[in-house]
Parts: sequence; structure tokens; C-alpha cells
Amino acid sequence: MTEAEERPRKRQARGERRVAQLLRAAASVFCAEGYTASSTNAIAREAGVSPGTLYQFFPNKEAIAVELGSRLVAEMEATHGRVFTVENALLPLDELIDAVADPFIEFNCANPAFLALIKGPDAPGKVAEGHDELHAALLTRLNGLLAVREPDLHPDDRDQLAQMSFAMFKAGLDLVVQHEGEQREWYVREVKAMLYRYLEPHLGAGAVTRNAVPAP
Repeated sequence: MTEAEERPRKRQARGERRVAQLLRAAASVFCAEGYTASSTNAIAREAGVSPGTLYQFFPNKEAIAVELGSRLVAEMEATHGRVFTVENALLPLDELIDAVADPFIEFNCANPAFLALIKGPDAPGKVAEGHDELHAALLTRLNGLLAVREPDLHPDDRDQLAQMSFAMFKAGLDLVVQHEGEQREWYVREVKAMLYRYLEPHLGAGAVTRNAVPAP
């Protein structure tokens, strides 16, 4: 590769690093101040760059939020692709709950900006749309997992079970993310215990051994 060909590649790499730097700063500011109260000046300050540098990559705060939201949604989609599996569906119930809940808890604790963005009353429409699509995809995968574990459940009952379990987990997740250390661990245990008590009468406690069909 010639020097002339190499220069654009280096500029592109620098640009990608700068975008990543700005998105990290935006995540920090959105968490600290909320989306509505945040500003591009605050994000530039957090990133250690001038507002002019920020505007070279993003025209406004909404564009930053949309890019950050789309990347976080993509990461979350990658997470749920790893957990809603036939193998996990057949585990003892307590292990099943661990296998499904732990990656989502880890993701949201590592990325508190995700909840800060989607809960913001003035969050950009594209962020809300991405979250709604993710929500629907998660429910579909959870429904499929329940179908593998307990195929005799009526589809309507299975759908309601998925909806209720998901709502319970989301409510508990808010408390988990808001705390740290031993308090966070306590809330994690309580969320899992709540799910176990709710699901055990429907799904049983032990491992399942049957010819299962793959979850969608």
C-alpha cells in the first residue's frame, strides 16, 4: 500500500477513535444529568475536546443519542442471542434464571446509559423505536424458551407468562443498576428469587429431559 493510500485509512481510524471517545463521554453525561438536561457542550467537556471538534462528527445531541442508542441496542441483541437457547431452557430452574438474567444484569450495570436513554421523556424517537423493537424481540425469544421448557402450556398462557416475567425483571433491574456492591448483590438475589417463586409452579424446579425443538 502506498503512502497516499495509507493516509485515508489513518484518518478513518482516528475518526473512529474520536467517535468512540465522544460516545463514551455522552454515556457518562446522560447518566449523570439525564438526556433532557444534557448538552453538547457538556459532552465535549467530558470528552476533553472543543465543541467545534464534536460538531465535526455529530450535528447535535440527538444524533449522538441515536448513535449511542443504536450501538447499545446492537450489543444487547448480541447478548440475548447467547442466552435464549435450548440448552438453557432445559436447565434446573435456578440455573436457567442465572443463565438468562446474569448477562442482562451485567450488560445494564456496565452500560447504565442504556436505561438512562430509554427512560428519558424527551429521548429521540429513533432511540425509542430501537428499544421497542428490542423489547419485542426479547419477548419473542423468551416465549420460545418457555415453549421449549414447557410445550404443554397454552400459547396464551405462555405469552402472559413471558410478559409478566419480563415486566418483573425490568422492574428489579432498575433497582439493581441504581445500587453498587453488597446492596446490588442483594437486589440481584431478590430479583432472581422473585422470578423463581413466580415461575416454579408453571415450569417446575428440576432439569428437563425431552426432545425439544429449538427456540425461535
